[in-house]
Amino acid sequence: MARIRVLVVDDHRIFAESLAAALAAEQDVDVAAAGSGPAALRCLERGVAEGRRFDVLLIDADLGSLSGEPVHAPQPVPAEALHGGALGAGPPGRVNGRSQDGIALVGGVRTAQPGVRTVVLAERDDPRRAAAALQAGASGWVAKDCSLVRLLAVIRGVLRDETHLPPALLTGVLRELTAARKHRTESERLVESLTPREREVLRCMVAGLGRKAVAERLFLSPHTVRTHMQNVLGKLGVHSTLAAVALARRAGVGPVDLAGEIVERGGQLA
Repeated sequence: MARIRVLVVDDHRIFAESLAAALAAEQDVDVAAAGSGPAALRCLERGVAEGRRFDVLLIDADLGSLSGEPVHAPQPVPAEALHGGALGAGPPGRVNGRSQDGIALVGGVRTAQPGVRTVVLAERDDPRRAAAALQAGASGWVAKDCSLVRLLAVIRGVLRDETHLPPALLTGVLRELTAARKHRTESERLVESLTPREREVLRCMVAGLGRKAVAERLFLSPHTVRTHMQNVLGKLGVHSTLAAVALARRAGVGPVDLAGEIVERGGQLA
C-alpha cells in the first residue's frame, strides 16, 4: 500500500497534535507536525535528504510569518508520539496577539518543492484569501472544523491533481481570480510600454535598490537613473516607487538577480 506523507503546519500545538493523531489512525497515512513556516521548510528539506519526501502540507491560514522565530520546537513531531484527539477548530487566539498569514508559506513551498501539494486550513471562509492561496500554489482551502472524512477526501484528491474549495466559496473565488487577472492584464500592458532600459530599472526597483545602487549596477549616472525612474512612474501611471513595485509584481515582473546576474559594460541604452 502506497503511503501518504502529510505535514501539519500550525502554531496551535493542541490542534496540530490532535489533527496529526487523527490522520495517523489511517493505515496509509504517515504524519509529522511543525509549529512554524521555517520549521516546515526544514522538515521538507530533511525529508528530501532522508529519501522520505512529504506529499501534502496542511497549512494554517493564520500561521506565523516566515521570517519570525518558530513558535514551537522546529523538529517534526512523529505521529506515534502524539496524543490522540478529535479533529476540531483550533483556538481563535494568536501568539502575542498577532493575526498572521500562512499563505506566504504556500508560495515558499511551491518554490522549494513544486511537487508537494498544499492545502490551507482556515477558521473562516474568505474568498479573497482563498483566491490568494490558489494563486500562490495551494490545491485546496478547507475549514478547520470540517470532518476527518472530508479532510482525507481532500488530501487524496489533491494528490490526483484536483483543486478543492467549499461550494459556498466558489463564486467569490472565481470573482476574485477574474478581477486579479484583469488587473494583471492592465499591469502587463503598462509594463510593455516601457523601454528595455526602463524595464531593467524597474526590476532593480522591485529588488529594493535605491537610485545610487541602480546607477552603480547599470553603469549609469545617478541623474540618468533618476530620469529613467521618473519615466517609469509616468508610464505606469503611479506616483511612488512602492506603487510601481506593486504594479510590477502584478504584471509578473521579478527582481533583478542580485547574486548571479552580471551586467556587462558597454552597449548601454540611453
